[in-house]
Formats: sequence, structure tokens, C-alpha cells
Amino acid sequence: MKNAPKLNDDPVSGFDPDAVTVGDTVEIDAPARIVWDILTDLSRYAEWNPFCVRAVSTLEMSAAVEMTLVNYAAPGSLVPNCEYICAFEPERLLSWEMIHSDAWPYPARRDQIIEATGDNTCRYHSTDAFLGNNGIHVYRFAGPWVKRAFDDSARALKARAEAMFTALEEA
Repeated sequence: MKNAPKLNDDPVSGFDPDAVTVGDTVEIDAPARIVWDILTDLSRYAEWNPFCVRAVSTLEMSAAVEMTLVNYAAPGSLVPNCEYICAFEPERLLSWEMIHSDAWPYPARRDQIIEATGDNTCRYHSTDAFLGNNGIHVYRFAGPWVKRAFDDSARALKARAEAMFTALEEA
């Protein structure tokens, strides 16, 4: 989001630093490549991800990411969601975005960031920037439960990556 237009420059899809949900940072005792492999193996999300229980995409730039999300705002329900790949840097960054449209004037961008901290360790966190003039309203409504969903997912990702790495080391 560093190079994104600011809200004053683009009221439809501009970045407002006050409308960003930042998930907890987790330290993971596994290499960044394992975390990356888990994040990009969308077909297995239901095995570990408590928020995004289904994801389908080619992960090519601009490709759709069709998801089924647990609705933290209405427990016990699921919601469909479709966003589009906007950044893909192996072992570092996986991002998708909701594009502004007349039918859904709530653009947003999710960044999942992996930072290698050693040969066999890394750090992970994610953000969701709610964009444009509507972003601050979406953030005030959804920010708390989005943060909870991201934090749950980060802890689950940590557990899965560490278990996979341990299994590889023991093999």
C-alpha cells in the first residue's frame, strides 16, 4: 500500500491509514518457504484456516480468488467472497483486493506478509485496508471482527507450519 494513491487524491479507492485492520504478528519456527506453501495451497485451507474455509484461484495476477468465509459478524454462517490477486512475491507477499464497483462500493486490499528471520524461522502478519471514502465506515463496522479472524488465521498458520516443519525434520 506504500505506493497507493491517498484518499485525498482518489476518493473512490484511495488509501486511508485510519481504515486499516492490522493482524497480530506471529513468530513461526519454520522457514518462510513452508509458510508460503501453506498460503498458496488454497485447496487445503479448510484443513487449517478457521476464517477462510474454501479458496479457489490460479493465483495469477488479476485472477479471481473465490472464497467461502466464516461470518464472524453472524456466528454459524458462511459468506461467499470474491477478490482478485494484486501482489504475488514468493515467500514474501500474497495480496488480493476487492475492486470498487457500483454494485459494491467498498474496495479493500488484504496483504499477507512473510518475513524470513533466519534459515528456519519467519514472521507473519496480515492487513486489510478498507479503501475510499466508504473505507472508514467499513473499518468501524468490520474492523474488530476482521482483526479477530486474521489473528485466528495467523495462529492456525503458525501451528500448521510448525507441525509440517517438525514432520519434515523428523522424516
